[in-house]
Amino acid sequence: MSAQTPGAFGPTGEQWELRHGGQRAVVVELGGALRHYEADGRPLLDGFAADAPVTGGRGQLLVPWPNRVGGGRYRFDGADHQLPLSEPEHHNAIHGLLRWTPWRLLDRSGDALRAGTTLHPQPGYPFLLEVTADYRLDDTGLEVIVRATNTGTTRAPYGVGQHPYLTVGTGRVDEALLTVPARLRLRTDDAGLPIGEEPVEGTEYDFRTPRPIGAVHLDTAFTGLDRDGDGRAVVRLAHPSGRHGTDVWLGEGTRCVQVYTGDTLAEPERRRGVAVEAMSCPADAFRTGTDLAVLEPGARHVLRWGLSPWGSAG
Repeated sequence: MSAQTPGAFGPTGEQWELRHGGQRAVVVELGGALRHYEADGRPLLDGFAADAPVTGGRGQLLVPWPNRVGGGRYRFDGADHQLPLSEPEHHNAIHGLLRWTPWRLLDRSGDALRAGTTLHPQPGYPFLLEVTADYRLDDTGLEVIVRATNTGTTRAPYGVGQHPYLTVGTGRVDEALLTVPARLRLRTDDAGLPIGEEPVEGTEYDFRTPRPIGAVHLDTAFTGLDRDGDGRAVVRLAHPSGRHGTDVWLGEGTRCVQVYTGDTLAEPERRRGVAVEAMSCPADAFRTGTDLAVLEPGARHVLRWGLSPWGSAG
């Protein structure tokens, strides 16, 4: 087992490459993030270079909560906890605690790998978790499985997500065709925290049938997902020609999906890709309890999602 790609040390550490047929994916040591994914030479993710830092949360794993915790403060099992305010401009804690920590390469073959880390008890989150992420390429695309096990002695609140940005080669997202099989969306306040739920029907957020994103600004959690017989909901981003695109399938452990068109990013990244984030719970779940997982000692949570490219650019 080779632990690294030669000469790959940089802002995100070791670079772990997977290949299968015409597909290639790269996972990095920093945060176990998904840096790159392509099929037949066509980039499917708006990722980042091996010698560049991560920006905008690109490909990052969001553990032990996705999105935001308002004020970073929550109460669990009778105790109050204060998380670091990692989004100080909105007075929030955002996207968990493991994005900027090195992960270990635990197992690897040509088309699959497992990375993992330990989330040690710390101020704001005094719980002990073992976390792994499996990445596997096959003929259908890329599958990701994120597992967390409570190895501590007390119950632990838990949520998880991942933050890839998709591209179909349009330069800007406006012309890309988006499909989101969701009946509901969460309304948010100025700090990005949910304040209510509403049907998408008749609104600019209705993407149940494919249509161009246009000028719509999305930083939106969708719920009420329609699923197929295998229990998967599928979000699709397609080229304006309709000839090729990528499906994001949401499987076990996914309860909602955040879609973000990158409007608050700096140029040249603004509206260059569409983040489609599989999440086990919405923003502020540590405070509201909505879809929050509570892991008993020894219990495990699984999040399963993946990317399936389709079509031809020809």
